[in-house]
Amino acid sequence: LAERNFEQGRMTMNLSVVEEKKEEGNILVWLTAFGLLAAMIGIFIYVPTERTEGVIQRIMYFHVPCAWLSFFAFFVVFICSILFLWKKDREWDIYAHASAGIGVVFCSLVLITGPIWARPIWGAWWVWDARLTSTLILWLIYVAYLMLRAQSEAGSMRARYAAVLGIVGFLNIPFIHFSVLWWRTFHPQPKVITNEGIGNGMEPSMLATLGLSLCAFTLLYFLLMGERVRQEKLKDEIDRL
Repeated sequence: LAERNFEQGRMTMNLSVVEEKKEEGNILVWLTAFGLLAAMIGIFIYVPTERTEGVIQRIMYFHVPCAWLSFFAFFVVFICSILFLWKKDREWDIYAHASAGIGVVFCSLVLITGPIWARPIWGAWWVWDARLTSTLILWLIYVAYLMLRAQSEAGSMRARYAAVLGIVGFLNIPFIHFSVLWWRTFHPQPKVITNEGIGNGMEPSMLATLGLSLCAFTLLYFLLMGERVRQEKLKDEIDRL
């Protein structure tokens, strides 16, 4: 019964559903491009150079948004996986798969930009810090998620196995967030949300630029998400035909 419901969910999707939001997608492209351009101006022209770390500190405006988007993408996987296991609707499986791929890309960027930022500050590309290690584990879990989907046969069983892995993997994110508060680590303490309030740990222009970068990268996520979902639905339509 579950297999039949899953296949019926795939067959009910058609090209009209895939193309119905094309115009909205074009608007999102322009908004994303404008947001990224404004963020680049803020990062490289408006914001001052940090006094102690120097110019390398500007990588923060890429590193932090990538971390935020990877967590957000995996949260979407978590929610959509639960909804898929509950409703057995192919639509939720598509959203989970699409968001997992985007999350792995941004998590990879976190693991790349972090060592680039750390090398001049810590004197090492990598340390087995609690936050760094747990972030690497998160990346490995969702790479395994994508490998599971790529190597197993299509169908509701594959989607169920992937959904379980997507839910379990997300449980690592609270550990990553609180690791710098629970233990003494090399990774800096939070500066945006602190016990003193929001943004009290940063100079106002830096906080504004970081906020702009976060907004631009979030728009980029929704743009990529829309394209990935459209591709998956087109693939289902081709399989049905």
